[in-house]
Amino acid sequence: MSLSEARLSTDTRPNDLEAYWMPFTPNRAFKKAPRLITRAKDMYYYAADGRAVLDATAGLWCCNAGHGREEIVTAIKRQAEELDYAPAFQFAHPYAFELASRVAALAPGDLDHVFFCNSGSEAVDTALKIALAYHHVRGEGARTRLIGRERGYHGVGFGGISVGGIVANRKLFGTLLAGVDHLPATYNREHQAFSKGEPEWGAHLADELERIIALHDASTIAAVIVEPMAGSTGVLPAPKGYLQRLRAICDKYGILLILDEVITGFGRLGHAFAAERYGVRPDLAVLGKAIANGFPLAVVGGRADLMAGVARTWISSTLATESVALAAAQATLEVFAHEDVCGHLHRMGTRLLHGLHRLHRKHADLVTGVGGIAEMCFLHFASENISRDVARGCAARGLLFKRTAYNFVSLAHDEETIDRTLETLGEVLAKAEEET
Repeated sequence: MSLSEARLSTDTRPNDLEAYWMPFTPNRAFKKAPRLITRAKDMYYYAADGRAVLDATAGLWCCNAGHGREEIVTAIKRQAEELDYAPAFQFAHPYAFELASRVAALAPGDLDHVFFCNSGSEAVDTALKIALAYHHVRGEGARTRLIGRERGYHGVGFGGISVGGIVANRKLFGTLLAGVDHLPATYNREHQAFSKGEPEWGAHLADELERIIALHDASTIAAVIVEPMAGSTGVLPAPKGYLQRLRAICDKYGILLILDEVITGFGRLGHAFAAERYGVRPDLAVLGKAIANGFPLAVVGGRADLMAGVARTWISSTLATESVALAAAQATLEVFAHEDVCGHLHRMGTRLLHGLHRLHRKHADLVTGVGGIAEMCFLHFASENISRDVARGCAARGLLFKRTAYNFVSLAHDEETIDRTLETLGEVLAKAEEET
């Protein structure tokens, strides 16, 4: 086909689904029964036939301000008309400096320098490179080892997969990066199944870092990277005191602590960043998703002495400061500032979590775990079959959520949509009980 023949169709129903290979999706099953979304507004997606679907995942944690916000749409349109693209090398758009200053002012501790990327995956790999460059510049080039955590998710770059700890994401790619080790996962259903907020049990798991250091020697370890609250593996809140203990051990041995806040940043846990909630100062923070309400933009924030290492290496990409994404981020942060999004997410999350605990009490044979913080909550189900049936039942009733094994993740964020989420879940669980 020539370029002149490759014209856009005005029909929103594609007549061929084969060319596009979908990520993290059973492609053959999807293409037998495709679920196509053509528009979105507020907390709803709309299918090609006009059917409304409640987006209880906030666009995979991206759209904390809701879909189709007029302020953000207006900023995007204005910027596209004024300047569609500016190079990131040797030139810059004013929004890049303005947004960097704004993010640095919001960021915890002394993370007063900002580096832009296109995605959370790219930002994770960039943060790992910055950590290695920092030690090299300081004359400690032997510090090349990186420590992640079992069940951790840090994107799909080779660095992120290497420090990540989800088996299905790793097993096809061989040895990945050399010199990587992993802390144990922090979740234990026996001790944490019905936690409200951070679990009381599990802070001692941070002490496993001491064992890893004894095995490899601190002089070889560059950085530890963890999610303050895991998301993609299922919602797993850090135990009380866990992150503080990691911070203390890293300080003791001169190891950098990187917090992956791609999901938890910008209000998801009721604070601007999870680091603020836990009172833990990271050396580097990885941010993304909600910063531009779904537009491709991510950030690495770090101290000045750390970021200086970037000057001696080649880290960036062609679209790292794409002007339309920067405009979307500026408008998004304006919405957050004027509407107290952090406080709202905290209040709505409390309502959601209380409702999920009520569902457990009513359906205790099916629901074997409940927990979460603010608007990151989960239900554990008694079996994979029940989990699958609940997902299908909710989808049939126009409720979209993210399902990971036995975990249900709900992120609806106003009273009406939270109540509808809980009502739909209750209906589906009641039907599941009848059939078991």
